[in-house]
Amino acid sequence: MEIADFLGLLHPAIAVVFVFPLIGTVVNFAWQTRQRRLQNLTEAKSKIPPVVGKEHKQLGDWLTSAVVGLTLVGLAYPIGKNIIKKQLWNTANFQVIFIILMFVATIASLVLLYQAKQKLWRAIFATLTGIGLVVLGCQDGVYRLTSEWYWSHYYIGITASLLMVFSLAIVQDIYKSHRWRVIHTVLNCVALLLFIGQGLTGTRDLLQIPLSWQEPYIYQCDYVNKTCPTPTPQPPK
Repeated sequence: MEIADFLGLLHPAIAVVFVFPLIGTVVNFAWQTRQRRLQNLTEAKSKIPPVVGKEHKQLGDWLTSAVVGLTLVGLAYPIGKNIIKKQLWNTANFQVIFIILMFVATIASLVLLYQAKQKLWRAIFATLTGIGLVVLGCQDGVYRLTSEWYWSHYYIGITASLLMVFSLAIVQDIYKSHRWRVIHTVLNCVALLLFIGQGLTGTRDLLQIPLSWQEPYIYQCDYVNKTCPTPTPQPPK
């Protein structure tokens, strides 16, 4: 394996080691928080400590940052690889500068979203973060599998990231409105299903991505008919 291949493993490695265990913990705290709330409504003394709600909020914030960060890492690898392969800094330096600025702007918007208190500013920074993710995802080099979008690792991942950003934007409202609490719960249940889909599609894509030295041969294959060129026989030495 070459350095490019190891860099390609960075995205799935972060997902397996950090993000997915964090998802499990957040879901566990979310369930305990809901159970405690339901028990309190029935005037029964809950054995679940009050701190679970606070910990759910804190870990949920961490999860949003982790998911968006993981998405940016996943996008940076193919985009950077395409820039290097086509040497775009010589032929399209404005595009390269634009891509770099988009990465910076997306990260900055997410940071400012955490700091924003007023609903208007939360909406603005959440929208800017989402726009940044979508624009970066539209760059050359990103494997989108648009023809089969319904099980595309890219589209599922972008959708999950946008849901997490939106959930972060409304988290302050769920303490004031039951409607926003229901919306928050529903959206995160959908996001959980998407994360499960990410685990399946990500594993599938790892099987399909060749190593760097294999690319010239693999990309000559006919994926529709599932055939590859017959290798030229080498004369005996």
